[in-house]
Amino acid sequence: MVDTETFRQMALAFPGVNEESHFHKTSFRVNKKIFATLDEAVRLAVVMLTPVDQDVFSSFDRSAIYPIPNKWGLKGSTYIALDEVGEEILNDALATAYNKVISKSKSK
Repeated sequence: MVDTETFRQMALAFPGVNEESHFHKTSFRVNKKIFATLDEAVRLAVVMLTPVDQDVFSSFDRSAIYPIPNKWGLKGSTYIALDEVGEEILNDALATAYNKVISKSKSK
């Protein structure tokens, strides 16, 4: 179980990350691109993974990490239930999402 403040601290620990409002959620961005969002009201985060990474993380525990059930989920957007996930796996998922955005930025 991870509380929302711990999630926030973990997301902001990566270099160059900014916290911004995104509709009724909080987004975490690097190079102006979102790599994670947080919905504090329902204690649910979203990380932007590749479909392959999504499959790997979801295989650990589908009650904690699972694809968003829509077209965004097919592209790798992944729910993380903060009440179900441990800090280590959450940090790995955040790092994977962060690095995905960083690598896209470097390739442009």
